[in-house]
Amino acid sequence: MTFSNFILEGKHELIHEAYQCAIDYYKDYDSIKDNRCNSICLLGQPGSGKTHLLTALSNNLIHKKQVSVLYFPFVEGFNDLKNDFDRLEEKLTKMKRVDVLFIDDLFKTGATKFEIQQMYAVINHRYLNHKPIMVSSELNVDMLCDIDEALGTRIYQMSKDYTVVLEGDRKLLNYRLA
Repeated sequence: MTFSNFILEGKHELIHEAYQCAIDYYKDYDSIKDNRCNSICLLGQPGSGKTHLLTALSNNLIHKKQVSVLYFPFVEGFNDLKNDFDRLEEKLTKMKRVDVLFIDDLFKTGATKFEIQQMYAVINHRYLNHKPIMVSSELNVDMLCDIDEALGTRIYQMSKDYTVVLEGDRKLLNYRLA
């Protein structure tokens, strides 16, 4: 997945906005990476290209800027953490320390108390240490705050300059329905 193979032709303006946000984030990364607001969130409609854009961004950070990025698909990632509980702390430490943490489909299936606690521990550590996150989620900021306000507001504060919420007519935003 790259920026060059992301199809913009005939797409809704919000998808163009998300694309530009990812490009701008990549261009600004070196100057913002150590700031409080150093992260990016693409939120909302499934099928709008959030994962593609953040994967393209990850690939660019890895290959062109030699930044380490850890991909954490929320559902599969938590299944892995629960199935390999003996290595939980080791895996959480890796999530806390990597240059950039990419959390894909945050709270896709809702949120258990365990998932909220672990996500809070990781994101709070990254928040306090000014370490960037990239987040895709079908939820908007208010919905994230409804799950856990401390977590949602940290994510918002970290990414407020690079957040796009893709909400509206699903037939216009979900490429799978086009």
